[in-house]
Amino acid sequence: MNLTNGHSAVSRDGIADYRFLRELGAGNHGVFYLARRPKRLPVSADVVAVKVLTGANAQDTFRRALRELTAFAAVRSRYLVTLYDAGQQGNDLYYSTEYFADGSLASPAKPLQRREILIAVAHAARAAHALHEAGIAHNDIKPGNIMLHSGGGKLADLGLSHLLMPGATVTGLGPAVCVEYLDPALIRGGAPSRATDVFALGATLHRALTGEGLYGVLPSGNAMLAVRHVMSRSATISASLDTAARAVISWAIRQDGAAKPGTALDLAERLESLSRT
Repeated sequence: MNLTNGHSAVSRDGIADYRFLRELGAGNHGVFYLARRPKRLPVSADVVAVKVLTGANAQDTFRRALRELTAFAAVRSRYLVTLYDAGQQGNDLYYSTEYFADGSLASPAKPLQRREILIAVAHAARAAHALHEAGIAHNDIKPGNIMLHSGGGKLADLGLSHLLMPGATVTGLGPAVCVEYLDPALIRGGAPSRATDVFALGATLHRALTGEGLYGVLPSGNAMLAVRHVMSRSATISASLDTAARAVISWAIRQDGAAKPGTALDLAERLESLSRT
């Protein structure tokens, strides 16, 4: 991990020794870029993805975020996106990971078949289980954080927003559209857990298979209105899904702990089985 000091160093050209080629997208208080790999990184890829997080400048906040990134990097799973490097430059935290030309479940480079979606979410569930076994809740599972490759998917972008915004409420953690992936237990003030990540996996699968959210169309641009919308109704699984898919999503998003998956691994195994039918 690389920690440097100084004023904000983000520009359209790069940060630290990363030279940006183009912007990949924005979200969760930061922007992703495609960048040339610095020679010092001991990886074979020519390009990497770099996320630059802004909006906080306290040293203790950045150090906490770096500790969480270090913990994320220490978890060994082939279903987690590989974290290469992280650091602070000025008021900006950045980290680099492997780059996925196939895009994400939210924005795939090509149309996906049902089986491909099931496998990608199953792999994300296996990644979540590895984090859970290490005592870490991802806390930001959604289609945009499941990266695609020829063999399936990898889970990316550990939810650092709560670290960069100490004391923030759920409505301050991201765009209104992200609310559909939050377990209602979190909205009511509960702590991130295995169960809340499993709910997010179920909501993600529903969105990827149907193009629809569990709560219909959420109010855009206003997270508080989105929260009120979600809390005023029950999740509804699309009638367009086949019986088996409806059953597994219902299982994942159940609020009754005894009736939902005990672990994300349980969900992964069921999705893998479903993908073979």
